[in-house]
Amino acid sequence: MPLFPEEPQIHESVPGPRATPAAGRTAPTPRPVPGPGPRPAPPRGAPASSARPGKPGPAAPSRGPVPAPPVQRTDSPQPPVAPTGTAAGPQLQLIPAPAGGAVDAADEAVDLLLDSGRAPGEILVLTTGENHPWATHELSFGAASYWAQQEAADDVFYADAGAERVTGRPVVVVAVNDVNDDATARALPAALARAGALLIVCGDPERINAVLGAHA
Repeated sequence: MPLFPEEPQIHESVPGPRATPAAGRTAPTPRPVPGPGPRPAPPRGAPASSARPGKPGPAAPSRGPVPAPPVQRTDSPQPPVAPTGTAAGPQLQLIPAPAGGAVDAADEAVDLLLDSGRAPGEILVLTTGENHPWATHELSFGAASYWAQQEAADDVFYADAGAERVTGRPVVVVAVNDVNDDATARALPAALARAGALLIVCGDPERINAVLGAHA
């Protein structure tokens, strides 16, 4: 069966790419809404724009108990959001993007996750085809140095989706930037197993569902 439903939940937000789009990219890709997970509250009196997550700074003062908001009644039941570590598994999000723009879409997703309060060390970015430029750069210094950064878990880690040494993280972002359907069919279930709370897949929705359906 396909990993994603026929009408995947796709969230869009204002544009703001992290880096210059790759050559040949013809259209911008929508960005996801961050999934479940803790988000630090800003200190009282802090300005609207705050430092990026992962930077040292003063702890927020205690605000005491906060009353729960009133329950909103709706005509139809709302689906629950699965918290981290439940048997329901991670939340799934799909960002439509061509193979040539999947890495750019993944970078935009990472930017939004960081801006929303995710710690860099909670995020893993996988590519199903050519390595992410960051991974290529870091591997030029040697495999030992590269994998040590995964163990340190203090920054976003970029890796090949087929690498056996890759360990799981709360959030996994997959850029489906290959043209090999077999590679995609192997990479997506492995990425799902590595995601603790949220799996974001950037790629062609029809192709992804077709590949998973053919290899189910």
